[in-house]
Parts: sequence; structure tokens; C-alpha cells
Amino acid sequence: MSLRHRVVPMNVVFDLGGVVVAWKPDDIVARAFADSDHRALVKREILGHPDWLALDRGTASFDEVIARGARRTGLAESAVRSLLESVPSSLIADPEMVDLLHRVKSAGNSLYCLSNMPTISMEHLERAYSFWHLFSGVVVSSRLGFCKPEPEIYAHLLDTHLLRPADTVFIDDTFANVEAAARFGIQTIHFLSGRQCEIELQRIGCL
Repeated sequence: MSLRHRVVPMNVVFDLGGVVVAWKPDDIVARAFADSDHRALVKREILGHPDWLALDRGTASFDEVIARGARRTGLAESAVRSLLESVPSSLIADPEMVDLLHRVKSAGNSLYCLSNMPTISMEHLERAYSFWHLFSGVVVSSRLGFCKPEPEIYAHLLDTHLLRPADTVFIDDTFANVEAAARFGIQTIHFLSGRQCEIELQRIGCL
């Protein structure tokens, strides 16, 4: 007779974009611009520009980023605004991952969220989805002034919520963010898919 798998309750910290909700910048740009040159320009000078990180960090306003992006690219401000305004609604929750959130919570773990996310996108997600009650704490870059992989955002998560790194698992689709968490002694999962994430959580003992 096989022994029942023993779940060891942990603090499980989920990233949002690219993990719980979709983050597909190529698709966002392709829907906004038909011309391939414009797509490449927008990816480089808007979504790939430090101004995008400033939105994540909350140190630049939506209107400032639009105005500067239009100047850099030569595109109309209305086109840049339309692109950026389309981002929040593109952050569609993955049903598989929402189900995993519920199962990880039901297994006795404490759930947290640690995300780089502009204010406009975070506010949309908070209105659109009802899974927020599953989290014991939510740390968002634009509300804190720090972004992953900056060490301050991990220190804030641990200190504010009194989490022991050894009892904490962090899940993120960006390897640099996972590496930064590991430096604090946090267990990590580099997210590749919902199934891979579930297997890793089972291996750690959270499921």
C-alpha cells in the first residue's frame, strides 16, 4: 500500500503576467499595427524602452509615456495611446492557472502575488477577476516604486508579510527574477507551463 503524499504548507508567491494572466507583447503589437516596420519600432521604442519599466515602477505617468513614445517613434499620440490602452484587456487569466491557485490554497498553503505591473493594468485586473481573495498579500511594482529583479521588492515582500525565505516558493516566467529571489534563500520555480509548475509544486511538497 502506497503512502499518501504529505503536503508541507508553504508561502507560494505567484507572478502575474506570463504566469497567472497572459502576457503576449507580440500579439498586442500585431493587433495594433499591420506594418512590420512599425511593429519592430514599437516593440523596441515603446514596450522594450525604459519608459515601459518606468510605468511598471510607477515613476512615469501613462500620458508621459505616450507623449515620449510618440516623439521617439514619430507615430501619432493617438496610435501610441490606443496601443497602451489595449494592454490591460489583453491580460487574460489562464483558467488552468486560476484552478491551480485554488488547489494550492486548498492544500493549506498561503498565497502571495509579486508582480511588475503598471497601475492601469493592475486596476483592470482587480476589476476583472475575483481570485484576489486567495492571496494573503499582493505586492505590485507600480505601488511600491521598485521592480523585479531589484532586491528591494523581494525584501519588501519578505519583511512586510513576515515570510521565512526557506518556507517560501516564488514562481516567475523571467529567469532573472527567479535568480534574484534565490539570492534571498527563496525556493524558486522558473515558470514554463501550468503543468510544469504543478509538477514542481508537487516536488517541493506544496501539493
